[in-house]
Amino acid sequence: MEHRLVRAVEEALGWDGPAPLGREFARGSISDREVVTRLLTPSRLLDMAMRRSLVNPQFRLFKGGEELHPDAYLNRQVTPRGQAIPMADMRRVGSLLCEGATLVLDQSNVFDPTMEVACRAMQWWSREHVQANVYLTTNDASGFDLHWDDHDVLIVQLAGEKQWEVRGASRPVPMFRDTERNNTPSEEIVWTGTMKAGDVMHIPRGYWHAATRVGHGGGHSTHVTFGFAKRTAVSWLTWLADWSRQEEVFRHDLDRWGSSDEQQAQRLALTTAASRLIDARDPAEFLRLREQEAPPGRHVPFLDIFGPLEAVACVSEFPPVITQDGETVVVVAAGKKLTFAAKALAGLRLLLSGHPVRLDEAARLVGAEVAALAKILVEEELCASVTPELFSGYTGLATNAGS
Repeated sequence: MEHRLVRAVEEALGWDGPAPLGREFARGSISDREVVTRLLTPSRLLDMAMRRSLVNPQFRLFKGGEELHPDAYLNRQVTPRGQAIPMADMRRVGSLLCEGATLVLDQSNVFDPTMEVACRAMQWWSREHVQANVYLTTNDASGFDLHWDDHDVLIVQLAGEKQWEVRGASRPVPMFRDTERNNTPSEEIVWTGTMKAGDVMHIPRGYWHAATRVGHGGGHSTHVTFGFAKRTAVSWLTWLADWSRQEEVFRHDLDRWGSSDEQQAQRLALTTAASRLIDARDPAEFLRLREQEAPPGRHVPFLDIFGPLEAVACVSEFPPVITQDGETVVVVAAGKKLTFAAKALAGLRLLLSGHPVRLDEAARLVGAEVAALAKILVEEELCASVTPELFSGYTGLATNAGS
């Protein structure tokens, strides 16, 4: 999927692909400023918060460096049947922001089609799961204290300014679930400065960082953090443990009461079987299967009672694998393996490009059979019908396929 945000980030950081993710700190500025304003504005963020039932911890507010109790900004809208639905109290939210506060909305890609499409483009680019958290800080409010994240992040400053301090890691590649606590910040200052609209920054996992508007007076800052949940060797070993259940030797009880020779025999049998398992299922296979077996993203189901299928887009979490084998074409994605006649190859490449595809235009490009092909892909949930709301997520950021 070609997406302007991905291209803009690569150009800003001087990257040629996703390989530098997690390796070292990087910072730059996006020259294509229209991408930045198109992604999200503060008013769209507040509108998003107003129109949905949001709860803590996905929706949070901070003031004076402390997280506020949800009762300070959420209330219960009671329906005529007495059902209480949590909603943002926009008067309280507005008052807090006027005084100076930080509003956080995690997983904005769940609520906003533009963020949804941007995250999917980032996933296809990086081959990692991505989520977008948005931060709005007003006046001279402080942000989070010095901390580190257990995932790599790309930060795009959408509007306003914010002061940052970034330090190196005090423990190499720390994890959320780890053998040691990682509470002592590094003394190594990597960068301090102000992020302005259009700036982009990459902070690897484990790097300490803090952001604030203290001392900046009136104004605001809005930025989005794209978090990349990369897999580690621990993830691979956990996956291997699941596969071990297929072999009887691993399902036996560990011999606690046997003789020394019997316990030694079991240990040898286990290490031999473990070695075979490691050789049979290497990290590359783990990563490949993880991509191919990931379920499709959330989407509006297509119901033909509402009308014919007019446009589709691929909604698999990662790019489908399309392989031609003689007279057939095999598509693997979203936990499915589908086989088609070789003549469907052009249509499949078009429909699974990641871009929205109008079926009338696709028919002119690859033939009328593309409509039946699209219906199969929608039924198998590799593609979804492009609703007006979903189409808005692509507008100006990702072109129509074939255009």
